Amino acid sequence: MPQLPGTDLTVRDLCLGGNVFGWTADEPTSFAILDRYADAAPSTAAPFVDTAESYGRGESERILGAWMASRGSRDRVVVATKASPLEKEHPLSAREISAAAERSLRNLGTDRIDVYYAHYDDGTTPLEETLDAFDVLVRAGKVRYIAASNYSAARLAEALDTSEKRGVARFTALQTHYNLMERAGFEGELRDVARERGLGVLPYFGLARGFLTGKYRQGERVDSPRAEGAGRYVGEKGDRVLAALAQVAGEHGVPVPAVALRWLADQPGVVAPIASGRSVEQLADLLPMQDLAHADDELQVLNDASA
Repeated sequence: MPQLPGTDLTVRDLCLGGNVFGWTADEPTSFAILDRYADAAPSTAAPFVDTAESYGRGESERILGAWMASRGSRDRVVVATKASPLEKEHPLSAREISAAAERSLRNLGTDRIDVYYAHYDDGTTPLEETLDAFDVLVRAGKVRYIAASNYSAARLAEALDTSEKRGVARFTALQTHYNLMERAGFEGELRDVARERGLGVLPYFGLARGFLTGKYRQGERVDSPRAEGAGRYVGEKGDRVLAALAQVAGEHGVPVPAVALRWLADQPGVVAPIASGRSVEQLADLLPMQDLAHADDELQVLNDASA
């Protein structure tokens, strides 16, 4: 099981996305999804759940908190959430970070956040102010580790340099858009910074907004709130990638989404891809990635198809 670099957090190699909680999955369904995920892997690695204050304006956090309280599982779960822009003028100012963290703590019903992200960079606030504010939370024990989401390579490096110069908490992880259909945005300067500075990478949209489930084909209609986003990948490259995924999935007897997520998990620097399901049945197609091992030639098939 992977460990988040620079931390004492040993987590599962599939991070459960909480964006569906309170959106496409109501509270009872969300509880069932969380139960299935929590029971699906060895006890040596903690269930790892990712949410944000912007997901349902706190509803996702509230559902996760209610589930942990009802199951008495807070100490067994690694919780990641994010300070999000919403309608804030200066989202990563000291005042906004402090207020956001307190709201998230209340929603989650906990006294600490394990991994707290800056959801998006904030060019209106000096990095010094942002990082000092995160450091205050870490020193107070309200946040264990901080992380960056959707940062450019240049700003990420600048933030890490700033933390070092000021002697304050530094980002330990990067959440970024990365999958078999979207490789170029990460596989360059951003990957170099993450690797050289020892950051764990947690890709979101690991299934390309659902396209890599294999449900979305030319001329077919799918009843899903993500259909429009997934539809952008329909075409020659999409067909090529889906064919490669189906080939590898067939060889292992596993669902196509599990193969796509295993490919991500096997990329250098990646700790765990983030993926969600709006039902227990959808989640069941993701979980086999935890026991899947790709041969070198299978990885090459996927690399070539997605190039």
